[in-house]
Amino acid sequence: MHNIGFDTKKYVEKQTKKILDRVSKFEKLYLEFGGKLCYDMHAARVLQGYKETAKVELLKELGDIEIIYCISAKDIERGRVRRDFGLTYDNMALKDVSDIKDFGLNVSAVIITRYEGENSVKLFKKKVENFGMDVYIHDEIEGYPNDIEKVLKGYSNQPYVKTSKKLVIVTGVGGNSGKMAFCLSQIFHERKKDKKTGFAKFETFPIWNLELKHPINVAYEAATADLLDVNMVDPFHKEAYGISAINYNRDVENFNILKSLMQSITKEEDPFGYKSPTDMGANMAKEGIVDDDVCREAAKQEIIRRYFRYHREKIEGIETQETIDRMQEIMKEVNVNPGDRKVVGRARKAAEEKDKGFNNIFCGAAIELKDGSIITGKNSPLLHAESAAILNSIKILSKIPDNIDLISTEVMGEITNMKKDLLNKKTSCLNVDEMLIAIAVSSTTNPSAKSALEKLKELENCEMHITHLPTQGDEAGLIRLNMNITTDAKLSLLPYFQ
Repeated sequence: MHNIGFDTKKYVEKQTKKILDRVSKFEKLYLEFGGKLCYDMHAARVLQGYKETAKVELLKELGDIEIIYCISAKDIERGRVRRDFGLTYDNMALKDVSDIKDFGLNVSAVIITRYEGENSVKLFKKKVENFGMDVYIHDEIEGYPNDIEKVLKGYSNQPYVKTSKKLVIVTGVGGNSGKMAFCLSQIFHERKKDKKTGFAKFETFPIWNLELKHPINVAYEAATADLLDVNMVDPFHKEAYGISAINYNRDVENFNILKSLMQSITKEEDPFGYKSPTDMGANMAKEGIVDDDVCREAAKQEIIRRYFRYHREKIEGIETQETIDRMQEIMKEVNVNPGDRKVVGRARKAAEEKDKGFNNIFCGAAIELKDGSIITGKNSPLLHAESAAILNSIKILSKIPDNIDLISTEVMGEITNMKKDLLNKKTSCLNVDEMLIAIAVSSTTNPSAKSALEKLKELENCEMHITHLPTQGDEAGLIRLNMNITTDAKLSLLPYFQ
């Protein structure tokens, strides 16, 4: 059972007050709002007790707001993936916009930033417009942010987006989505109209009033290792207030440039009253921490999960060795290694307990249940390793004896025959998606299957490790179950395409 380390209700109350206080200082405030607006699974994993939907709850507390959504043309072209949902950034943007609407909020416009003629952007723009939404394209600005003259010229050429609310939330899929550049472009246009428009940042991480090497802040570095972000003490804050505050390198490095840019836009010496990049922020996350030890341990585990994620992406050709090297440095900082994730060793051991008659492909999986027990599975002629581990787990949770079959022989036979005879698959064993359908069908006539099916919900947020790259069917099923998955990403081409 996970212990609680974070109080979401207390946090939302403090954070709402902080933001509304900042809003009161301007005629209009553009608030750069960190990504993962609807479901922040990173925060939920690191801050045990943080609700995935806390940011949406916060937005509702803020009252009459407007939301602008940014996505970088570079991420669309690259096909960058949000692993928690298994979606590329363009599809994740569409999901976010839809989810925001489902939560009772609306996105006024989608901004495609950093555009340099990418062909994939044209298709994405058309798709969003077909959903009846306004889409604006902001070009990549040469010399941004260092060459102020070129930046100001670039802002003058960017399309202005009309907004009507006092508080405008500017969010996006993830880091480097061009949110700040969009905000400053809007302020450039509005200050020309003598409107006292302001800017602020809302980011959950790093938490400015935790120490530099606190595992929660180090976990942020792990989450952005592909961007090479590094936490550091904010020297401007230290000089102005004598207080050590933690920020990340890009904000610190660009603060003087940003301040000069703001002065050039507003024609004021101190337009927003910010003496440091930390001043720009409005982060009250520390107020929600009720058990620091719990959050420290959770953060360390997240760092290990991030290592496995980047390792997988390197195998898939997405990530670089530089990111892997950075992650190894980060793990040393908090004194953890991949083996400190309990399910890793058990999954690898399961793979060694191989069925020598099965294609010479040996895969293992392990799931840590909420009570701390670890259940394993391995591949066989009937089931992928992931499917076996899940079936074994829900049997344990339902107290069903191991010799009781949850999937009827008839259902199993029909699926395997279909895969072989109709779909021409080389293997007929069931991936997770197929297994979930099979057990659902079997539950109509099998009371044990029905009982086990109801236990699938208890796998949510459980830890799982597999030894191999999952197939598409396994990936889709595992995402639906919402477990914390890591993998050794061993290549196994035969089952990978099944």
